[in-house]
Amino acid sequence: MPREICPTCQRPRKVCYCSALVHIPNRIGVLIIQHPLEEKHPFNTGRMAHLCLDNSELIVAESLSDEALAQLLEPRSALLYPSLNWLPRVAQVEAGTKQAEVLEQLVVIDATWRKSKKMLHLHPVLQQLPRVSFEGELESNYQIRHSSLENSLSTLESLVMAMQALEPEGDFKRLLQPFEKMVSLQVDQAGPR
Repeated sequence: MPREICPTCQRPRKVCYCSALVHIPNRIGVLIIQHPLEEKHPFNTGRMAHLCLDNSELIVAESLSDEALAQLLEPRSALLYPSLNWLPRVAQVEAGTKQAEVLEQLVVIDATWRKSKKMLHLHPVLQQLPRVSFEGELESNYQIRHSSLENSLSTLESLVMAMQALEPEGDFKRLLQPFEKMVSLQVDQAGPR
């Protein structure tokens, strides 16, 4: 007998986190471009962010046509991504600046690091967007999924930091409630190590 799956979070019913979902209004729209393999991942935090943010859009695609991408990027957009050496130098969007005040959309790539790099290579226009990134020691609470890069955060944790900085009047830390519930339920399911 197949497991019963929640239609909202796409998790098995016994580890459904929907009771912890929150709805948060956001002035800056969030466009999540999700790799198709991430869509099916059981610990997908891009979907979770989309379920919680009132002003968000989730597109599942590894590559988009130039026309489709141009249309998606019509609002004043910035890319949430680390400033890695191989990326072109672009303007950094920092909280409290004029650039942050006029920002209309934050673009997020929801994929593994390897897949996100491929998606950026397939879409050079994304590389040229002003960038939101963080420096210093970052600590993730993503105990159930690990990254190959140091100082890595999940898509949702990165969005919390970015949106809290760009819209300080909002309470984006509440986005962590379903995340923490998902992690807790999964750790409980796994039992002692």
